[in-house]
Amino acid sequence: MRIDVLGAVRARHDDGSPVDLGGPRHREVLARLVAAEGRLVTTDTLVDDLWTDPPVRAVGALRTFVAALRRAVEPGRPPRTPPRVIITEGPGYALRLPREDVDVHRFEDVLARTRRAPGAVTELSAALAAWRGPAYADVPDSAWARRERTRLEELRLTAVELRARVLLDAGGGGDLVAELGAHVAEHPWREPAWALLARALHRAGRQADALATLRRARAMLVDQLGLDPGAELQRWETEILNGTPAPWTGARFGPRTTVDLARTLAFAGGDALVRSRRDRLTAIQAAERTGDLALTARIIGAYDVPAIWSRADDLEQSRAVVAAAERTLTALGSDAPADLRTRLLATVAVESRTAELTAAERNRAQQAAAEAAALARRLGDPPLLAFALNGVFLQSFTRPGLAAVRDRIGVELLDLTTRHDLPAFAVLGRLVRLQSASAAGDLETAAAHATAAERLAATAESPLVAVLTAWFRARASATRSTEPGGPSPATAAAQYRAAEDALRTAGMPGLHRGLFPLALLGLRLMHGRAAPGDPHLDWGPYRPWTEPHVLLAQGRRQEARDALAAAPEPPRDHLQEAMWCLTAHAAARLGERGIAAAAGEALRDATAEHAGAASGMLTLGPVARYLTETESRARAR
Repeated sequence: MRIDVLGAVRARHDDGSPVDLGGPRHREVLARLVAAEGRLVTTDTLVDDLWTDPPVRAVGALRTFVAALRRAVEPGRPPRTPPRVIITEGPGYALRLPREDVDVHRFEDVLARTRRAPGAVTELSAALAAWRGPAYADVPDSAWARRERTRLEELRLTAVELRARVLLDAGGGGDLVAELGAHVAEHPWREPAWALLARALHRAGRQADALATLRRARAMLVDQLGLDPGAELQRWETEILNGTPAPWTGARFGPRTTVDLARTLAFAGGDALVRSRRDRLTAIQAAERTGDLALTARIIGAYDVPAIWSRADDLEQSRAVVAAAERTLTALGSDAPADLRTRLLATVAVESRTAELTAAERNRAQQAAAEAAALARRLGDPPLLAFALNGVFLQSFTRPGLAAVRDRIGVELLDLTTRHDLPAFAVLGRLVRLQSASAAGDLETAAAHATAAERLAATAESPLVAVLTAWFRARASATRSTEPGGPSPATAAAQYRAAEDALRTAGMPGLHRGLFPLALLGLRLMHGRAAPGDPHLDWGPYRPWTEPHVLLAQGRRQEARDALAAAPEPPRDHLQEAMWCLTAHAAARLGERGIAAAAGEALRDATAEHAGAASGMLTLGPVARYLTETESRARAR
């Protein structure tokens, strides 16, 4: 029989028919024995590996799993005949199968042979092709499985690079460009992969692209990580320039961590943006493992991708990045180089999105933003100051009514980025000013910033900008639908729907979730209509403040009153004015004077703004309208 674990765990009889291994626990027992490579695994070890908190009858359950596995893998074994595949040995069990009958053992053996004798590369190609997904893919995420997956993934990456090196050494490899390009994009911290890609490009007759690849790797290492390129990268750059590339003589395998490609991918949006965030965190974790504080600080601070929204796309990732930055700041101490300290502080400010912060976290993030901006100004470093100002912007949602403050940040960003040719942050400056003009109800100015942002996006290669400006134009239509001769509410709703379709695949769940229903609710409120009643609408994080309106639309006043009383204070983010206005409107309709008064007090400094329009993406109409309604109903009572 054969057992495969490079992917989901499975087994096949000699005739190719599948073996019914049973449930998840049965598969995990078999997988754990495979990982032991024929060695004994004690009963106690198996119990500890299978259960975090072993049940009282864990040993009995384990014996049941083993008995079932034995029947499955040796269905023709006569009763009372000793098993030959899963044997009892001392205080535990062991798997007895030839190594060539287990895919992971076969892969490891072929890799070892190819390292010794490059002629085995054909076998290595076949062994790599046999991978069906992550090792032990359907095994629970226990400690032993994590260790094995990590170990085997490193071996797989090594095998990919070894195979490419052997083929290039043999005079081939011109057809490896696409494969190695994908490999580098997925694992940008592996320095040997860059050199292999350059060799493949050169072999394919693309000398200019080969040099560009090597120089990109050099820039990534020197400019952003403060590390000199390895000897192989330097040699290949020199030899390609001289037109005399020599055969590859081997490379030292091991990760050189970087976030350069992660930064590039972030601007593409969609799946690339999601992968960018994942690779960034992987790079940070790898850097921390080196124990090199300066390297770790550069890795953490190198991801200076402009951020426009005050709610995180992946809260756990953001918290992990902030924690790593704080650890590194503490370890570096007060004598840390000013540029590294500034980048770490700016990272804390940018990644501490205000919608999810506790009061203590919010105060820390605001302090980090202010210190980062002050340090960047003293250093006279324009790109660093732009990054720091991004943090200042994201920490500026301290209370309702601060659109003018954010506009001044946008003005400084635009002045800085125009003078120093920083197109990505110039886009941010335009979007900040778009949001501020939108909040003020100045649609003409906001539209001019939208157009300018779209032009800059072509230079910065940022397709996400068009997604955001499409939402702004829908927001503008929503306002104009209340004016004589303006578009109909149905037209504005259709524009919101089209913008929603584009945002759904943009890779920004923190922005996307709940935004479309909230936009429809705002449109309906501006036209004096009840909340939408579609039960399939996902209100996302805005549900506590929209729920009273949905219940009122259904005639469920007492439940609406209970939901209003249970709604917390709105988070301090782009949509805080909208949430306060929803609170005020529901309180006015339900006669909850105390809640209405609290909402009115919170909105006191936002009277001249439009609710929700600080997002640049939707509006509930003028804040003043909601305050007037609250006051008039209070007088009427």
